[in-house]
Parts: sequence; C-alpha cells; structure tokens
Amino acid sequence: MAFQPNKMKFDEGLELLEKAARKAGVNRTKILTSRDSDVRAAIADLQITNIPDGFTKWMIPTFMDGPTQLYFSYAAPNVSVPKHSHDEGDGIRVIIHGKIKYKDKELSAGDWMFVPQGVAYEFKVGPEGVGMFYCYKCCCA
Repeated sequence: MAFQPNKMKFDEGLELLEKAARKAGVNRTKILTSRDSDVRAAIADLQITNIPDGFTKWMIPTFMDGPTQLYFSYAAPNVSVPKHSHDEGDGIRVIIHGKIKYKDKELSAGDWMFVPQGVAYEFKVGPEGVGMFYCYKCCCA
C-alpha cells in the first residue's frame, strides 16, 4: 500500500488543534514559545502517527488568520519518504538541520521546498538525520 499522509481531513486537523489548545489552556492572545508549559502540554496531544518509520512529528499549537497547520518533524538518518501528495493544500518545508535529497538536489539547513497541492513527491533523509519545519495550506491575511 502506498504511503498516504492524508488520513485526517484538514478541518479535522483544525478541530484537533483547537481541542488540544483548549485542554492545555493555551492563551491565543499572548506571545507563545515552545518552552511554555501550556504549549508543551498541547504538543503532547498533537503527535502525528501516520508517518514513515524513523520520523517524529507534531502539530504546533498556534493559530493564524486562516486555516493553517504548522509542524515540526525530525527523522533518523537515511530514512526514505515514499512518494505521496498533500491533497488539501499547498505546503512549504524548511530544513532546520541535517539534509534531505529531493530528486538531484540536496537541501540543507536554511533551504526550503514548496510543494503544490496534489503534486506527488518523495525524498531521502541524509546520513545525519534531519529536522524540518513545515506548514500545510499556509496562509497570511
């Protein structure tokens, strides 16, 4: 069976985000950091499991002016991500540390890739692993 990252509809992801933030008491009117206890509590409920082996991924409990979902993901060395697409919206992936190989390009810290809605892609993680920030259906009003 092909890798399918779209097990949860985008609106279901937004509901999950709202529920976790509400449960943890995340205050949407203050500046949030990854070190805040309420944010850490929300992240515990925002772990993503439909990912390739060797990855750890969670949704970031933040809210934009429109329906956006933000993530961090870390992968073990040499993990391959099978061909897949994100069918509910465009995305952007930023490499924080480590490397990935996409087609004939090696992307490292500071590099990024834009993935249009519905376009299939695959990549391989480099020998030191990788840390990435990304969002789906990114928006700014």
